[in-house]
Amino acid sequence: MKFRTGLMLGATFLAGFAVASHTGVLPGSSMLVSSALAEKAPDASPTSNHAETYRLLTLFGTVLDLVRADYVEPVSDKDLITNALNGMLTGLDPHSSYMTEKQYEDMMTQMKGEFGGLGLELQQQDGHIRVVSPVDGTPGFRAGIKPGDYIIAVDGHPVDGTPLDEAVKKMRGKPNTKITLTLVREKTPKPIILTLTREIIHIEVIKSALYDRVGYIRIAQFNEETEKGLLKAYNQLKQQAGGTLAGLVLDLRSDPGGLLNQAIEVSSNFIRSGEIVSTRARHPKDSQRWDAHGTDITNGLPIVVLINGGSASASEIVSGALQDHKRAVLLGTRSFGKGSVQSIIPIPGNGAVRLTTARYYTPSGRSIQALGITPDITVKESREDPGFSLHEADLEHILKNQGGNQTKATPRTDLPAIAKDIPNEPPANWPEFDYLKPKTDFQLQEGLRVVRSMAGLPALDPAAALPPAKPVDKKGESKAPSK
Repeated sequence: MKFRTGLMLGATFLAGFAVASHTGVLPGSSMLVSSALAEKAPDASPTSNHAETYRLLTLFGTVLDLVRADYVEPVSDKDLITNALNGMLTGLDPHSSYMTEKQYEDMMTQMKGEFGGLGLELQQQDGHIRVVSPVDGTPGFRAGIKPGDYIIAVDGHPVDGTPLDEAVKKMRGKPNTKITLTLVREKTPKPIILTLTREIIHIEVIKSALYDRVGYIRIAQFNEETEKGLLKAYNQLKQQAGGTLAGLVLDLRSDPGGLLNQAIEVSSNFIRSGEIVSTRARHPKDSQRWDAHGTDITNGLPIVVLINGGSASASEIVSGALQDHKRAVLLGTRSFGKGSVQSIIPIPGNGAVRLTTARYYTPSGRSIQALGITPDITVKESREDPGFSLHEADLEHILKNQGGNQTKATPRTDLPAIAKDIPNEPPANWPEFDYLKPKTDFQLQEGLRVVRSMAGLPALDPAAALPPAKPVDKKGESKAPSK
């Protein structure tokens, strides 16, 4: 059978006990039933010259024999073939890959939403191990590891050039055991050395809070529990607000995606009618469209959706649908730009293939592949230039953006009047972000301000209550005010 998913990065793993896909490819109502790869007859290849195919297969055998005979160390046929399969698939696009039986088994374990480790989502790039994002509330998150950090050593042993799954194995261990990571961070002159304690990772997919009468719901990823958790959180917020909420902030920042069907269900809880998303596959008969099921749990309340460069795949499906239907105002920075769908195809006795099988399109027909979703109100999380890119367009072998509506979107005319007053970055005296202190989260505070304005509530500027900024000397360094 095939599990239909919306993964952000195919060759990404969660550092911990499990070697897993980027955020967990979870079986659910969206899986496509198909007994085997051989069930579908292959299309004619770009060349119908079978003699050329056989010649190339002979070349593969020749190289295999050379390696077996003369490589400096003995290598098993299994390792050689596994490496060849991985090379074939990863050469197609960044999201296709081959999983061994063990990797597939570990991925399925992660699908249960609980695994051991550090809670770091990792990707291999040019032989280096790069952090895509830490999972909320995990040891990696609490230690301050950031997207874009490179892990260069584990317990003092270099991992540069090490295959990703091997590097992940080094990071596994029993809960409550220590591990030391050496990181390189953009614009930080010296390596950063952190000692973390491994623990069982309980993925908290949904978080919520009530700010006056405005509800806040964060979706960390889209697994099989996401919609259920969303409904539970919304009902609890409504109850805490005395039965009536004034508005909602939906936080999809750094949510790298997950299940396609969960993205559809989440969107359908805010959109009464019309298309949510469509997919277009190589074979027209495999293309699909999903529509809303006629329910808006908020009954039309104003909604702001927070996105950033880490919002990918399923997150982009939700934000794109809400934006196209003008059901929400999007605030933040441009999303990742992953507009493809992967199918997990088990091969009995031999692991599984993660294969890109379709592109997805927003209700207006946009393909966001390598483009991302542009927010209606651009607000950066800090004044600093991040110094690195975490977008689909920066990866190798990406799919082209094609087949969608190429018409340039017209600017929205339904934005609230306050939109023009929202600054695109924090003021110089904004406090340093602390995930335990929501008042330091500039994007969140501006999102709440927009929702309050849409709901007809006071929308005070959060920067107005800050102490005056420190004077800056000619070198750009803060100095104490003179007495």
